[in-house]
This record gives sequence, C-alpha cells and structure tokens, in this order.
Amino acid sequence: MWLASQVINKHYQVKKCQLDIAGHLYTYRLYKRHDIDNQRCILLLHGAGVAGVDTWSNIIAKLTQWQYVLVPDLRGMGETVSHCKGELAFSVEELVQDMHSLVAAQGWDSFDLAGYSLGALVSMLYKQRYSSQVRQQYLLEPGLFDCTDWNESKLLRAQYAQAVLDLRNNQGLIGVTNFLNTISPQRRILQKAEDIAIARLLKRQLGFANALQSVNDLALLLDREQLVLDQGNVVSIIGGLSVESMHQYHQLLAKKLPHWQYFSVKGCDHSLPYQKPRQIAAILNRMSVSISSA
Repeated sequence: MWLASQVINKHYQVKKCQLDIAGHLYTYRLYKRHDIDNQRCILLLHGAGVAGVDTWSNIIAKLTQWQYVLVPDLRGMGETVSHCKGELAFSVEELVQDMHSLVAAQGWDSFDLAGYSLGALVSMLYKQRYSSQVRQQYLLEPGLFDCTDWNESKLLRAQYAQAVLDLRNNQGLIGVTNFLNTISPQRRILQKAEDIAIARLLKRQLGFANALQSVNDLALLLDREQLVLDQGNVVSIIGGLSVESMHQYHQLLAKKLPHWQYFSVKGCDHSLPYQKPRQIAAILNRMSVSISSA
C-alpha cells in the first residue's frame, strides 16, 4: 500500500508504503534515483530505538551508486506497529525473517545491505541465512562486535539489561542515559545533540527496550566466530571516538579476513550516521565502485 510519494531532491523520488508482515504493519520508504539505470538496490537497516528515515535520510541524499534504496522501520520502532497496537517483544531472528518478506515483496533477487548497530547485526544474520541474495555489506558499529574477547562483549550486556529494566519501569530518561553512557562512553557531549538523541530514543521507549532485549537474548545463543566466517564482502565503519576495543576487533578482522575492510571515521561516536552522514555516504559510494570493478 502506497501512503505518499514525493521528490526529496533533484535526484531521488521517495514512496512511503506499508506492508503486512507477521502480525505487524510495516512502514517503509522506497527511494528511486532518476539519473541511474543500473537496477542496483540497497537495503538500509537502522539501529535500536530509532527510525529508518531519521537514521539514513541525510546519507541517502549523498548516495550515487544505487538506483533503488529501501529503508524500513523495524518492529517497535519508527512508524511500524503491531496489529494489536501494543509493543510486543521480538527476536533478532524475527527481524531477519521480516526483512526477507519485505525484500521478496519488492522482487529483489540480489542487493547490497547496510546496517547500523542492531541493523548491522540483522544484516549479518541475514547474510548467514540468505547468502546468495546479499552482495556488498556495510556494517556501521555492529551490535555485539564491540570487543575482541567474546566473553567480555557478553558481559557488557548486563549494563544494557539494566537500561531495559529502567525503560520498562517508567525510568526512561535514566535508561536512555545509561544506554548512551555504555555504548558511547567517550562521546563529546553537546547538550543540544544529546537532547535530540535522548528524545529520539524515548519516542517509543518500550519498543527500544524490546530491541535491546532482543540483542541480549541473541548474545546467549550466538556463535559469533561462525557468524563472522559466514559473511561476504564487508566494510565495517566505526566512529573514531568509540571504545578502543571495538577498533581493535575490527582491525583484527580486517587483517585476518581478505574480504573484510575497516574504516574509522574521525570526530564521531556510536551516533556516526547522524554526526557524519557525508563521510558515511562517501565510503559507501567509493567502496561500491571499488567492489564492483574488482
């Protein structure tokens, strides 16, 4: 179902649509670039507690290599709602299956895939399950990939578990602040930007709590080493102000794996899609051309 169609700049037209998937009314946006006829497609997945359009719109405006760009709101976030109108718990695996249904509805046989935080984790699981569909991957600060030591990464989930409790017990501001302090402990706090980030995450705080819980649940079951081995051409992009252990891990992956490339973006933290959209788009564009011509 189409909801609206508009031109967002001289290059892109965007259609806002809805689709029934697994008991949810999914809202998504499909962007089409008029000056490209290469049939190349990319799916962009947002992080926990934030909407797709907020995460990706400034990046999309600078993309030059894709004719079609698909941006959904995942369960519990943005404008996607359950049919029962409540905030239902979900698993990361359910998000993977939702995206498979969404892509099938578009008739896409193969596409590039970019994800931020939770969305990057969904992207990696999607690649593992549906390997032949995914071409190039772009991972922005992927969830559960913050430490070289997997046990150390899992131990961090206790801090996110406390944020979940706060969000569910009407202590939303405390929960969001604890989340930001855990995921971006070295961020430069500019009050206006901090207030915007907090307001964004509080908009659907129970949906945010469910998203964090889904990652905590996955951490108990995930074979992270096998997930890494099951990936294809990967570009991982990490904020320069993010914790050093994350940089060390992604540097190690890039050194060990021939198809894994790592970029650090100066002057930003976990919120890099919002802080450095021009630089992120430039990396996606450049690596798309590099991979395509390889």
